[in-house]
Amino acid sequence: MTKLESELEVPCPCCGSLLVIDLNLQRIVSHKEPERGDKPELGQAERLLAAAAARREALFERSVEAERGRDDALSRRFEEALRQANAEPVTKPIRDFDLD
Repeated sequence: MTKLESELEVPCPCCGSLLVIDLNLQRIVSHKEPERGDKPELGQAERLLAAAAARREALFERSVEAERGRDDALSRRFEEALRQANAEPVTKPIRDFDLD
């Protein structure tokens, strides 16, 4: 792309991109992102995909185990609350209106 006289190239202070600003339009007309330093090589793609799949599988297994244990914990809490409710005597609740 040819550069016009009204265009100005400025590096972005935040991300380091190269911004092309048209002074007549007073707008950014294009930008180029800088090369990433941590860009993976094509030869590492299979290893990266396998690692991501293993991480997803581990997260899924953890969530399955948490759901299995959740039912047991909820039933234990319910049984405990039921025992506690049966142990307490049944009384008439006190209302704010009765206290006047």
